[in-house]
Amino acid sequence: MNLFEEFRAAVLAALDTLEAEGTLPAGLDRGNIAVEPPRDPAHGDMATNAAMVLAKPAGKAPRVIADALAARLAADPRIASAEVAGPGFLNLRLAPAVWQAQIAAILRADGDYGRSAIGQGRKVNVEFVSANPTGPMHVGHVRGAVVGDALSNLLAFAGWDVTREYYINDGGAQVDVLARSAFERYREANGLSPEIREGLYPGDYLIPVGEALKAKYGASLLDKPEQDWLADVREFATDMMMQMIREDLAALGVAMDVYSSEKSLYGTGKIEAALAELRDKGLIYEGVLEPPKGKTPEDWEPREQTLFRSTLHGDDVDRPVMKSDGSWTYFAPDIAYHYDKVKRGFDELIDIFGADHGGYVKRMKAAVSALSGGKVPLDIKLIQLVKLWKNGEPFKMSKRAGTFVTLRDVVELAGADVTRFIMLTRKNDVALDFDFDKVLEQSKDNPVFYVQYANARVNSVLRKAAEAGVAVDDAAVDLSLIAHPAELALVGKLAEWPRLVEIAARANEPHRVAFYLYELASDFHGLWNRGNDELSLRFVQEDPAQTQAKIALVRATGVVIRAGLAILGVKPVEEMR
Repeated sequence: MNLFEEFRAAVLAALDTLEAEGTLPAGLDRGNIAVEPPRDPAHGDMATNAAMVLAKPAGKAPRVIADALAARLAADPRIASAEVAGPGFLNLRLAPAVWQAQIAAILRADGDYGRSAIGQGRKVNVEFVSANPTGPMHVGHVRGAVVGDALSNLLAFAGWDVTREYYINDGGAQVDVLARSAFERYREANGLSPEIREGLYPGDYLIPVGEALKAKYGASLLDKPEQDWLADVREFATDMMMQMIREDLAALGVAMDVYSSEKSLYGTGKIEAALAELRDKGLIYEGVLEPPKGKTPEDWEPREQTLFRSTLHGDDVDRPVMKSDGSWTYFAPDIAYHYDKVKRGFDELIDIFGADHGGYVKRMKAAVSALSGGKVPLDIKLIQLVKLWKNGEPFKMSKRAGTFVTLRDVVELAGADVTRFIMLTRKNDVALDFDFDKVLEQSKDNPVFYVQYANARVNSVLRKAAEAGVAVDDAAVDLSLIAHPAELALVGKLAEWPRLVEIAARANEPHRVAFYLYELASDFHGLWNRGNDELSLRFVQEDPAQTQAKIALVRATGVVIRAGLAILGVKPVEEMR
């Protein structure tokens, strides 16, 4: 139940009447007409831009249209007043009965309140994390994992059919480095000194891999040349790293639906098939690229390569897919992988990339556009860096990992729920500071505590009401007793939830949910605090009917808080200790 859409329909119906009576010409485009919360709550409950949108095509001054529209809307019993403001905006104040009915609607819908069908069951693939299988996940992966998982929850709540996918980068040179690094730990497990030379992975996390290799092979690999053991050790070590990554994700509350392997694209004809598709479209050719813009590297020389004509699909330059020596570029398997997604029937694709992959955005969008004939949109979200702080200083690297702070380090220190919420307190393309001291303090400045405290207060009120012998009876409650402006303002914030869900889902921006929850918690805490001074605003009253009504408002608040936390993947706290 989206109250803003309901009143947008009322505005459109009023416009139908104005057209029928000749005040407005027929057939005007109404697509950009919106009904939304006003920037200043003092101006009303809702505002519409209808007069501003229609003025030019109608050939009338905006205020003329706004005055006529206001007169029509004022006749609606749900609207207490319709006032023209500024150049032609129309501010609406709703009758208290509208807000009172909203409480009942929220309680009826319960966990489904705000759930939307705007996705229309469309299949969307959300690829995120996709870390190299060469070690445990680091703090940068934490943010990408949380954004991807929360976005998946949000889209599912808004009506999409979501598949969470992890692309295993197991086809490049890095997995050979992993195998050589693991082999040194295998030598160590057999009583020899490991030679962790420059370029190998030094972390202690490979010690168990070496021990597992010894358990399987004994000492049989020690005297063999690299070409005899490299493939087996690579597969063994990659499998163990992926098991570690799955466990890391589980510690953060993330479960993937699909794991796809880059290695499976090589030697199977899949890369060739994707490029053949592009060649059939006239988008593959042999050519020489212009030198890089700016300072040309000393070793640059013009070489004929196999190129993808990505500029025809919005890219800045055409991109090589095969080097002059006949080997694939890094881009070629990525094209094949996205072609596989298109062939699997997804209606939309979303990739969550680290900020260092910004140069890949246009080329990947061009590839998907070309492979799908422009029918499958690809949205790429770049995840900016996370800076860790503790005791006022940058948090040091993990000894176990060797060179970075791991996901496990973060989760063990802060907890999965706190970690997830804090990672969503900034938009994905903005850098984020994660201060272990601040994220665990109990204050308004800590958004996760502030929201969780609101939920705990909801439960506290319900316990106190039960102790006072007040039974919850939705059928008998008199919601007309919810009439104070502060109470109705809280209902107004609850009414924004369905609209917020749709806006956030359309923009693929789950951080909007975290922002909204903080605002809702602030409104709820504000009403609680006012009750300390105004006895009539306390949730538990001597009059059982008053208490019943106020408890309904509190319960409705809890419904929305829990729904929002569920999208973020955060468990609600029932009681603060």
